[in-house]
Amino acid sequence: MGSTSRDQRDIKQRKMKPLYVIKIGGNIIDDEEKLSSFLRSVASIDSYKIVVHGGGKLATKLADSLGIQQQMIDGRRITDAETLKIVTMVYAGYVNKNIVAQLQALSCNAIGLTGADNNLIEAHKRKHPSIDYGFVGDIDTVDEKGISHFLDLGLTPIIAPITHDKKGQLLNTNADTIAQEIAKTMSKDFEVQLIYSFEKSGVLLDAEDDQTVIPTLNRHYYSELKADKKIFAGMIPKIDNAFAALDSGVKKVIIGKAENLDKIIAGESGTAIIHE
Repeated sequence: MGSTSRDQRDIKQRKMKPLYVIKIGGNIIDDEEKLSSFLRSVASIDSYKIVVHGGGKLATKLADSLGIQQQMIDGRRITDAETLKIVTMVYAGYVNKNIVAQLQALSCNAIGLTGADNNLIEAHKRKHPSIDYGFVGDIDTVDEKGISHFLDLGLTPIIAPITHDKKGQLLNTNADTIAQEIAKTMSKDFEVQLIYSFEKSGVLLDAEDDQTVIPTLNRHYYSELKADKKIFAGMIPKIDNAFAALDSGVKKVIIGKAENLDKIIAGESGTAIIHE
């Protein structure tokens, strides 16, 4: 009875302030100045927060220097055994710990994690009828209690896009998808806002003009823009993930520029993805 009452108090307390699940794009990770600006904004958030990151271009550069050929299909990396070693070293190693170290310098107590740590994210090797993606993982479960434990301790989880299959195999998993699945799972006990932050100011009517931000986007307008080919291919998976998150209980989804994170949270920047 005592444990149940404590759980109910924890859930009530969690609902009192939002949880921001923030995905940071690879192009920002590659830019030291932009990354520092973004992390200053993250550190200033006086609420629950989780950062999910990709790896930028460093993995490709390291693979090239080692003579390991990289294959991409529709923007997705084919992850053979040697590439898996590289992305694990880069994503879960250097990139993750660099972000953690910078946040610690800003008095934000961060903890760097992968899906394998504390069994946070279980996945399975992707199955496709015609393409062998190698060691690419599709998510099965996210451990809400495990992540909540870190948040309740006042820690900011920094999650690299490496998962595992609970059979000893690491898997390379899309960071946008990880952010979406974490946001969906955590929405059971938290008021979750999912933020996709990258180099653009939001969803743009003209991909080459950063001033053409669409302030709000619903499914009907999204369908029109796709039919008119006004949304570029790289944005479509993000928006599809955004609507899937809203359908699963996430309170708000915003897509915007990483350096404008403060304004995104204040509702003054970016594109809000809405039901209607």
